[in-house]
Amino acid sequence: MSNGSTSMPHDATPASAEKKVDQMYGLVEGIEIAMFTTRRPDGHLVSRPMATQARAAGADLWFVTDGDTHKMDELEHDAHVNVSYYRDKTREWVSVSGTARMVNDRARIHELYRPDWKAWFPDDGPGRDGGPDDPRLTLIAVDADTVVYMVSNTPRPVVLFEVVKGIITGQQPDVGETHVLNAGELHRGA
Repeated sequence: MSNGSTSMPHDATPASAEKKVDQMYGLVEGIEIAMFTTRRPDGHLVSRPMATQARAAGADLWFVTDGDTHKMDELEHDAHVNVSYYRDKTREWVSVSGTARMVNDRARIHELYRPDWKAWFPDDGPGRDGGPDDPRLTLIAVDADTVVYMVSNTPRPVVLFEVVKGIITGQQPDVGETHVLNAGELHRGA
């Protein structure tokens, strides 16, 4: 969709770009862990759970990692990523396709830093204490190309009823609206 195409999947619901951006970030902020997928040099895909960091200028999504992990090698080989989110209770989901960049800017790391990062960066000697100046801390900035998501304004009992009805009737349950955001819509007014 980066070519400016306005085509949508057959089941996508039209909505204003501003509404879709708000809905998408509302879902992402409400789901603690994403599955972050990269491509290994041998062509195979690999996913791992990662916590999305606070929304901040400079990228559509931010993640923190150790700069010496395999995912960094994978991103150097192929920067294309998919980040997916799923909320079991409501069946809502988000799929973000885009490109990732490694960011070692200490000012940006200080801006996004959270004390709970120390759990993933244990004290490993002088200067390697999990704090914002720890050289292991590397940010991954994801610039989205296309986002597809499903949002539900349906109460949970109705969602469950729709799923059971779908099982019985063989028809797809109506549990929410699917929307598509392209890069132009995401970055309009940014």
